[in-house]
Amino acid sequence: MTVEVEIWTDINCPFCYLGKARFEEALEGFPHRDGVRVVHKSFELDPTLPHGHSDAVVPHIAEKYGISEAQAAANERGIGAQAEAMGLEYRTEGRDFGSSFDMHRLLHWALELGKQETLLDALYAANFAEDAPLFGDTERLVQVAVNAGFDEASVRAVLADSTAYADAVRADEAEAARLGARGVPFFVLDRKYGVSGAQPAEVFAQALEQAWSDHAPELEVIGGADACGPDGCALPARD
Repeated sequence: MTVEVEIWTDINCPFCYLGKARFEEALEGFPHRDGVRVVHKSFELDPTLPHGHSDAVVPHIAEKYGISEAQAAANERGIGAQAEAMGLEYRTEGRDFGSSFDMHRLLHWALELGKQETLLDALYAANFAEDAPLFGDTERLVQVAVNAGFDEASVRAVLADSTAYADAVRADEAEAARLGARGVPFFVLDRKYGVSGAQPAEVFAQALEQAWSDHAPELEVIGGADACGPDGCALPARD
């Protein structure tokens, strides 16, 4: 018996980074975790960003939400505090953002290799924990993938072909729209239950339990025959 969990995410999204860790915490404590299959799906926060785009996060947040840069920086520190409480590294200053389309293409390629989690974790670490900017630099992206154990020539081949896995990325994004996902992270369990946002681990645990319970067969019990139980065995009737 298997429960499939699909997770729509974007590398730009700090709550996807936190949400992945919280889901994994719930999964670690789930008694049937070996029966859970996780697949990560593509979702670009801003699909209009051009290839090679890179800009500073804090001014972008300030402009997008109509707040001051001081407020935007405070928001970043707040997310950093949440990450720290979970044991995650989070760099609150100097991060960049940009087009994640090539990263999503690589993640589809890594899925075929059975190493999607490895690459996703490497990309999250590169964006949120490491000092060097991640976006807008193909060589940086290649370095991240190679450091995670991927073959350099193969990584470069995928990145050099702009059509490679592009349809898979667009299909994921169209699917998210059909499912009503307006933001990420967005978790879908067996196409029956949806969990939106970086919820506490307890919420994910409840969703896993519910999805697993739905797979368990319901038995129709036919009673009336002699049987043994905690109070003993039924005695045969005497004439």
